[in-house]
Amino acid sequence: MAYRVTLIPGDGIGPEVTRAMTTVLEATGVDLEWIRVEAGVEVIEKYGTPLPPQVLESIRETRVAIKGPIGTPVGTGFRSVNVAIRKELDLYANLRPAKSLPGIKSPFQDIDLVVVRENTEDLYAGIEFERGTPEAAHAREEMMRLSGKFIREGSAIGIKPISEFGSRRIVKFAFEYARQNGRKKVTAVHKANIMKFTDGLFLQVAREVAQEYPDIEFEDRIVDNMCMQLMQKPQLYDVLVLTNLYGDIISDLCAGMIGGLGVAPGANIGDGIAVFEAIHGSAPKYAGQNKVNPSALILSGAMMLRYLGEREAAARVEAAVQSVIAEGKYVTYDLAQGEPVGTQEMAEAIAARVQEMAPPQDPIPIES
Repeated sequence: MAYRVTLIPGDGIGPEVTRAMTTVLEATGVDLEWIRVEAGVEVIEKYGTPLPPQVLESIRETRVAIKGPIGTPVGTGFRSVNVAIRKELDLYANLRPAKSLPGIKSPFQDIDLVVVRENTEDLYAGIEFERGTPEAAHAREEMMRLSGKFIREGSAIGIKPISEFGSRRIVKFAFEYARQNGRKKVTAVHKANIMKFTDGLFLQVAREVAQEYPDIEFEDRIVDNMCMQLMQKPQLYDVLVLTNLYGDIISDLCAGMIGGLGVAPGANIGDGIAVFEAIHGSAPKYAGQNKVNPSALILSGAMMLRYLGEREAAARVEAAVQSVIAEGKYVTYDLAQGEPVGTQEMAEAIAARVQEMAPPQDPIPIES
């Protein structure tokens, strides 16, 4: 029976890297039925919104989706299609592996980190008051009254909600991921030394959850120290779990350590539902040129296969990407030492390698 997967090609370079990804995943032999839906800047004129209702309806039905990069509309009041999908579907866990690939230039080697970022709370909850509005003035007065602390006039104000519920489920997600994937340690990253009630709650809950997983080592790090530690001794770390803002920053830092967003896969996961995506942008200036590196979305596809339980196929995709990049012969301009190939040509080389790695089929016995 086929896996039904919602496929969102996106805009800009999205359709090209999406085609590359489907080429590789179909080469695994896993039976995938793509349910194509449109979203992004380029469909606003057609639907009146960058996120038509049928997109969310399809994801709710299939329970799994993969999407190409989608640009953020300018001047529509729509903050981000990506954020809206996460919010509407309560995809509370942003999963961002960062693993070194041979053949990619980077000052760091042998990086193997996983960032687990809380997706729904913190400053990214979007609770803000614009400078000079009556709402900002009222919020300023109330917060000064409640906290006893002075806030300058003319301030824009943002609220940082951190809940026990949100903290507990993201930390449990990190520990469950570690246990299921043979990881040895979880590090909670915070700023509880300064933000004693918000980050302090996150840290308190992390310590409580850690007691439920005696088989997994636990520690915590202050976020600014964590940045320094990653630059000096990243080999000491394994799974990092963070609140929303810190997770956004640290996940890009880790992506930079392995060569950039072009090779960084990602997933947004909720309870029984998941959307896989490349982390990089839609790069509209490169659209239609068959030029960009498709590795990030292909590796996100491998994450999706693993989520579906197709671990052998996922491992072949990852190994094929590593092999093609290390060889350096059929890679795009950002990876090439010599003459580069196009997006689809790189995908076809990876797909061919995936098929070469397929386990031999048992011969069909000939009846006598």
